[in-house]
Order: sequence, then structure tokens, then C-alpha cells
Amino acid sequence: METQKYLELIDTELKKMPDFVQEYNLGTNHSLATSYQYLTEIRRFFNWLRQEGISKAKTNKELSTDTLATLRRNDIMLYINYLGHTKNQQGRLNSPTTINRSINALRSLFKFLTITADNNDGNPYFDRNVMLKIDSLSSSQTLNYRAHVLESHMYTGNMKYEFLDFIESDYEKQCVKQALPSFKKNKERDMAIVALILGTGIRVSECANVNMKDLNLNNAILDVTRKGGQRDSVPIAEWTLDYIQQYKEIRQTRYNAPKNEQAFFLTNWHNQTKRITTNAIEKMVNKYSAAFGHPLTPHKLRHTLASELYDITKDQVLVAQQLGQKGTSATDLYTHVDQKKQRAALNEITNEEKKRHEDN
Repeated sequence: METQKYLELIDTELKKMPDFVQEYNLGTNHSLATSYQYLTEIRRFFNWLRQEGISKAKTNKELSTDTLATLRRNDIMLYINYLGHTKNQQGRLNSPTTINRSINALRSLFKFLTITADNNDGNPYFDRNVMLKIDSLSSSQTLNYRAHVLESHMYTGNMKYEFLDFIESDYEKQCVKQALPSFKKNKERDMAIVALILGTGIRVSECANVNMKDLNLNNAILDVTRKGGQRDSVPIAEWTLDYIQQYKEIRQTRYNAPKNEQAFFLTNWHNQTKRITTNAIEKMVNKYSAAFGHPLTPHKLRHTLASELYDITKDQVLVAQQLGQKGTSATDLYTHVDQKKQRAALNEITNEEKKRHEDN
């Protein structure tokens, strides 16, 4: 189960951390995924402090809050510069988004140490919060540029139907012989997953965590557990229901699912029936989309729904509600995705100016 996986990863990180980080983790209300990401960023920061000799601790577990209390703004800026010149696992330099995630993790930790914690006779560990002097990196890309890039990595319009048709009818021709049995077994499940993300805009982790009781196909409603554990209900696009129903009909027999198995999307691993993982969905979407000739991630499927929904409704609040976002700032990008109208408006201005010039 996805929850168990994150709990194990978090536990592994915490075992190598000082007690105050373990207290910090207990005192936060982040989602499990965010908690794990923040702990990995804190680990990376502690490693850097020891590598640079700022901390004399031999291990991260021995690192003291005294070191953090005496850090200066210049120390943090040097670390940010280090991140900016460090390559990720794909061999690319860390992006502003990645660096900002590290900044946010440290802000969260320092807020706990300087405000929230009361283990020191009812007082926080120390008073001076160096992270208050650190700004997030601003992206050099404008909304229009980001929208242009985003649009080229979405399956809007007929492309989403063509993608599903490709999985159903054409992928088998490209599939290597050894992988063919697995593809045939999982085809209905995989198409239902793709359709559900495209038809609801749910996150890939939310998709993996869908239970049988969460789906109401008669009313086209999905109950979903959002980031942070909040429960939500969202409509499902009607065109996706057939894909979901086809998988539902073969789910129990195809995967030998016990009647008490709650997970909707299943996989068989080492003769055991289990809930599909987020990682497995990401690999599956990447596999099919690469073969389709337009590689993308499940997150871009979510973007596709958001963009098309905004294009129809022009309602950022509605889009934010569908995506399970608390505000509309994250939906600003979708107002810029369709640049055809923007271009048409520019042409209209030009035509009006020409007309006035000719009249004069």
C-alpha cells in the first residue's frame, strides 16, 4: 500500500536524524509524500553542513541545534548556490522548483525550532530564524512561456482518445514478445487508470489509493483522499465511465482479488494481489506515451483536464475545486495555455488599426 511505503521511507530517514528532527516530524501535518520529501531535503542540507565543516558532527544524527542557531544568511545562500550547481539523477542541474522545495523544507524545520517547539522548558530551541531572510527563487519563465511548454506536453482534444485507442489497438504491435502476456493481462486496468486521471484530474497518488467504495459509477462521482488526508468528492467525465466499468468487470477474476480487498486498481506481484503503486502508474504512463510518440507523465494528464475544464468554464475556482487545490494561484497557468485566442486578439487589434489608417 502507498501509505505503508511512505511510512517505511519516513522511518528510514528519521532513524538517521537527530531527536529534534523526529520531534519536528511528529509536529507537522504535511501529507506523507511531503513529509518524506522534506526529510530528504533536510538530510541533504545536513550532509552539506558536515561536508563544508560548518558542523563537526560525524553523522547527521549527531548534528546539534547549536549549529543551526548560529547560521548566517550567507551560509544559506552558499547552500542554495551549491544546489544550483548540483545535478540530479537525470544529469540535469537542479531547477528553481527543486531548489525552492529545499528552501520550503528548511523554512518548515526552522519554524518548528524557533516557534512551535516547546521542549526547552516550554521554550523553542532557539530564537533566531535565518530562513526568514531567504526568498524563494523566482522562475525566469513567464506564464506564457510555461503555458507554451505545457501545451506541448498535454493530450488535449482528440489526442486523449487517440492515446487510449493506441493502447487498445496498436501498442500490442510494438510490444516485445516477453512483455506481451503482462500487457494483455493489464490492458483494461491501464486504460481505466489513464481514463480516470484524464476524466477527473486526480493526482497519481490519489488514483493509486482509490478504493472500491470510492467509485459511484451510476452518479459518476469519485470520493478521493486528498493531500493531507482530507476527503473530497469530484465528478467523473462521462466518456471515461466505459473504461472504468470494463476494468471493474474483470478486476476480481483477472487479479484473483479476495472479496475483502478494498483497493480498486490491483496488480499481481509474486503470486500476491496488491494495490498498484504510484511508481507503477508513473512507469506505465511513461511506457505507453513514449510508444505513442508523445512522452508525458500522469501529472500532465492532470494538466490536460485542468486546461480543458478552464477553456470550457473560464472559472478558476471551479478548476481548483476539481483538482483539489485550496486556492486559485496554482490554476493561473491554465488561463494562458490556449494562446490561439491571445493571437486572435492581437490580430484583431492590428486589423482595427489598419482599418483606421485606411479610413484616414
